Amino acid sequence: MHCRPGCGACCIAVSISSSLPGMPDGKPAGVRCANLTVDNACMIHDTPEFPRVCAGLKPGREMCGQTREEAMAYLTDLEEKTKPH
Repeated sequence: MHCRPGCGACCIAVSISSSLPGMPDGKPAGVRCANLTVDNACMIHDTPEFPRVCAGLKPGREMCGQTREEAMAYLTDLEEKTKPH
């Protein structure tokens, strides 16, 4: 499966603890990544700056759902279930 054009759910819902361009302290969950274009494409995909956590996310039916809203809901729930307590 390939990413849904214009989705960007994983670039918003997921937290990133490592430094990335434009966000030296990482990115909190629910915050739009500084490297996400206005049409929700990643400007650093396939570059050395692409965070490992992002590279580990592979689009799939369960994660992406049928719509961007379903992807956001799934990833937000996953983020909540996996955050440190």
